[in-house]
Amino acid sequence: MSHNLSQLRKFVSPEIIFGAGCRHNVGNYAKTFGARKVLVVSDPGVVAAGWVTDVEVSLQALGIDYCLYTAVSPNPRVEEVMLGAEVYREHHCDVIVAVGGGSPMDCGKAIGIVVAHGRSILEFEGVDTIRVPSPPLILIPTTAGTSADVSQFVIISNQQERMKFSIVSKAVVPDVSLIDPETTASMDPFLAACTGIDALVHAIEAFVSTGHGPLTDPHALEAMRLINGNLVQMIANPQDIALREKIMLGSMQAGLAFSNAILGAVHAMSHSLGGFLDLPHGLCNAVLVEHVVAFNYNSAPDRFKVIAETFGIDCRGLNQRQISARLVDHLIALKHAIGFHETLGLHGVRVADIPFLSQHAMHDPCILTNPRESSQRDVEVVYGEAL
Repeated sequence: MSHNLSQLRKFVSPEIIFGAGCRHNVGNYAKTFGARKVLVVSDPGVVAAGWVTDVEVSLQALGIDYCLYTAVSPNPRVEEVMLGAEVYREHHCDVIVAVGGGSPMDCGKAIGIVVAHGRSILEFEGVDTIRVPSPPLILIPTTAGTSADVSQFVIISNQQERMKFSIVSKAVVPDVSLIDPETTASMDPFLAACTGIDALVHAIEAFVSTGHGPLTDPHALEAMRLINGNLVQMIANPQDIALREKIMLGSMQAGLAFSNAILGAVHAMSHSLGGFLDLPHGLCNAVLVEHVVAFNYNSAPDRFKVIAETFGIDCRGLNQRQISARLVDHLIALKHAIGFHETLGLHGVRVADIPFLSQHAMHDPCILTNPRESSQRDVEVVYGEAL
């Protein structure tokens, strides 16, 4: 009897608590893990927004000791991870709580890897390289987009090499994720647009990925429906908590989809670009998305048609080329509606940079599940179209 591996499915996710105000329960969860001292990882913007204070108050209420580590850049760096691990050891911490967007969450995950193994974070690049369990990890996302709080990804920036690298392992799925839509009130419109487009790209790429399946598809489709239907309105009405909940839920579902189905060329190219120019990840995705969709369309036309229909595009009587054109137009219109008019050239990418960017995109794990097999030349062409 042949065992076809492609028919086996696994689905990983943390314990998820979703709802307005749930960040205030962080102390209870730290206590459940027997925390004596918590390392709270965050960044200056999140501190200024007041979300770290909420975490401190919750820990204090239960008499749990903690120390803060907030020296995290928008694309978290190797040095910041290593320094955070030093702080963790110096203060004899035993639980990590990260509060913020993708950067503090990825930094918190990476600190957990380093303290568990006692080695440089650079040694864990790639898939399934982690041998020792990390300390208990509780994540509180304050943006609606990156889904680091539900994913098996950690993305760290190596600024010496101008490269981002990925660590993919179910060992970095956190123990608990407290998803509180109230925290997204502090996003400025640009950050809301960046993280919203990131979540939408997560859903699109997971749905057409070669790793997709019946456990991930419903999450991807529901994420597309929620984000496409509410993102423009949410950015226009920052006070509307019901809209925030819908986008936060969409982002979470996109995360559950991509963490398990993995991603594609948009993310491979966007990681390379973000490492090279230190740009916001969502911005990189936004610049690339419709070019990659056009490139991939014919490799998964039936699935892209479902995406078009989910976005409300009437596909009756259209051939695949027409549907592809409508889908691309819809993505461009959505980008314009949330304020993205960028090209790569605008951010200083030159034709001469494309081979370097493409070489690194080819080494990103996300390229492996892209629906259309891509050579370095293919990737160069798509970067060229996005210039």
